[in-house]
Amino acid sequence: MILRIEDTDQNRFVKGAEEYIFESLSWCGIQFDEGVNEGGPFAPYRQSDRKSIYHRYAMQLIESGNSYYAFDTPDELDAMRKKLESEKALNTSYSSVSRLTMRNSLTLSKQEVDAKLNSGANYVIRFKTPENEDIQFTDIIRGEITVRSSALDDKVLFKSDGMPTYHLANVVDDYFMKISHVIRGEEWLPSLALHVLLYRAFGWGDEMPKFAHLPLILKPDGKGKLSKRDGDRLGFPVFPIEWISPENSEVSSGFRESGYFPEAFVNILAFLGWNPGTEQEMFSMDGLIASFSLERVGKSGARFDPDKAKWYNHQYLIQKDDSDLLEDFRSILSGKGIQETDDRIAKIIGLVKERSNFVKDFWEQSYFFFERPGSYDSQMIKKIWKENTSEIMNSFEKRLRNQDDFDVVHLDAMIKEFTEEQQIVMGQVMTPMRLALVGAAMGPGVTTIMELIGKDEVLKRINRMLEFIKTN
Repeated sequence: MILRIEDTDQNRFVKGAEEYIFESLSWCGIQFDEGVNEGGPFAPYRQSDRKSIYHRYAMQLIESGNSYYAFDTPDELDAMRKKLESEKALNTSYSSVSRLTMRNSLTLSKQEVDAKLNSGANYVIRFKTPENEDIQFTDIIRGEITVRSSALDDKVLFKSDGMPTYHLANVVDDYFMKISHVIRGEEWLPSLALHVLLYRAFGWGDEMPKFAHLPLILKPDGKGKLSKRDGDRLGFPVFPIEWISPENSEVSSGFRESGYFPEAFVNILAFLGWNPGTEQEMFSMDGLIASFSLERVGKSGARFDPDKAKWYNHQYLIQKDDSDLLEDFRSILSGKGIQETDDRIAKIIGLVKERSNFVKDFWEQSYFFFERPGSYDSQMIKKIWKENTSEIMNSFEKRLRNQDDFDVVHLDAMIKEFTEEQQIVMGQVMTPMRLALVGAAMGPGVTTIMELIGKDEVLKRINRMLEFIKTN
């Protein structure tokens, strides 16, 4: 697997983008055999460092008659398109028909062409698409495809700034780097016919890589391609890691910063357009490598489901050892000025991670272990508080004061005994206790909370709740 930086379009150069790519792939745990950082037998792996190679092969296409110089100005190109549109031509691009009406080395004399080149006139090198030919090729995912050459335009292969376009650079690099498979998005499928023609023009037709064009990732509603704006609008990331635009400092959220584990993110991506043919949904990187095949990639677009993405992260979260999550949760607690022992933090993680999708959810699920409730759920009070509830809770508070063994086993036994003596049901004690300890109808078992926060704190919380009820 090769990491090649394709930076031939200098107009679209973005400062920091290359470093961003490296960091994103590293976070995902994707390793490369060759590349810009790894080196390898076909270096350099940055296309802007390979300019001389592309110029040589652009000249080879000129000499073989498969390409030509074009000197047309933007205004002339615009006029050509408008004229073809007004004539309702089937192909309104620079093609095998329109090229004969334009200023290029097919219509100008050799002397005129040489004079323009020697004077430094702006030019591009275009591919000379054959006329009225059926171009046949195979895509691993989409099968046999036939394209009529008259539907194609004469694509620019080389620009006067000395840089090739994607089409020329990638065909040349794929051939010399001995690429076996080119796997890319389906928006590149219309370019495949040109790439096949380029391989043939260079005499490399028998050594073409295999091509596979992956389905697009669609919006959650399935209507259209997923974009960064959709994520911003609907509240989920579409970038692997956070990106800050160097142009306007606009921040695009990342899966990493949103709390996703890299292994969950990779698993999510793998299932967008592919399935293993079994019920298994959780795969390690090694498992994906062993199970993946292009033959099981679908043709249809894959709808991105934010809830399914959270589900994946939840699965990885609950599988992790509590100690592996300790440092991340500790940093959240430290940010709130809370210092705790590793043992207590690990116990609390074990109690709340089943209810969490992300480590950042731990605080919301466990705040009551570290601080008293700041308020009490009014709907819960209205539902559970009866005429005798305050009396029951006062009696229970007195019983707790005399309870020496404050662990779950002894507390459960004591509460059972208390309810039998008072001739009340368990809920008449446990529900008000949850309100006192948490402030709402949430959290793990009541006696588990009691054991972890300790006797003194439990008594304070009961009395605080009773005072609140009395004064409100």
